[in-house]
Amino acid sequence: MKTLGLIGGMSWESTAEYYRLINQGVRDANGPMASAQLLVWSFNFADIAALQTAGDWDTLTALMVGAALKLEAAGADALMICTNTMHKCAPAIEAKAAIRLIHIADPTGAAIADKGLTRVGLLGTRFTMEQDFYTRRLAERFGLDVVVPDEPDRALVHAIIYDELVAGRIEPNSRETYRGVMQRMADRGAQAIVLGCTEIMLLVGAGDSPVPLFDTTALHAQAGIALALS
Repeated sequence: MKTLGLIGGMSWESTAEYYRLINQGVRDANGPMASAQLLVWSFNFADIAALQTAGDWDTLTALMVGAALKLEAAGADALMICTNTMHKCAPAIEAKAAIRLIHIADPTGAAIADKGLTRVGLLGTRFTMEQDFYTRRLAERFGLDVVVPDEPDRALVHAIIYDELVAGRIEPNSRETYRGVMQRMADRGAQAIVLGCTEIMLLVGAGDSPVPLFDTTALHAQAGIALALS
């Protein structure tokens, strides 16, 4: 079995889901006593969030590359960034690390394309929704037309992630807010919704959306499981 290096703690709430999903997948494949070989570097998300807010992506990139190289040196065979937003730093990691980075957008885009869908809505942090590092990859590699919520909805989606979900708070009113945002994206022609923040799956599920949901956490974990067992 190959060893996965997880860059996590952004937030630990979703990193815990990665740990659970990957271990469950390996157990399902290899029997009840089996578990995954994992190395985890867990950041203090308060530090990361402060740098994001300040727009200091140079420091963030240096931190992410440093974590990746530590995991590589510790024996990881492949890397996973356990958050969508910090894939903004993925090109720098791919340039510096000798081992593969499993990019979260790739299994997501492949799953969407496999269903024959071409226009999808994207929910995530403001950074993921408004910058092009994520939408560009989905467009260039998978031919997807990606729509994001309008400005008031983007502000709501971002605030719920940072004020509630990363702190483990699941609020019924916020679920209703997300339902409304997803309905409005569907009304604009989105054939599916990408849950492009690894905490969103803690709040909403298939029954909350008028169109299919693609959970990046689950899809990314599945890609990690496949590599670990390859």
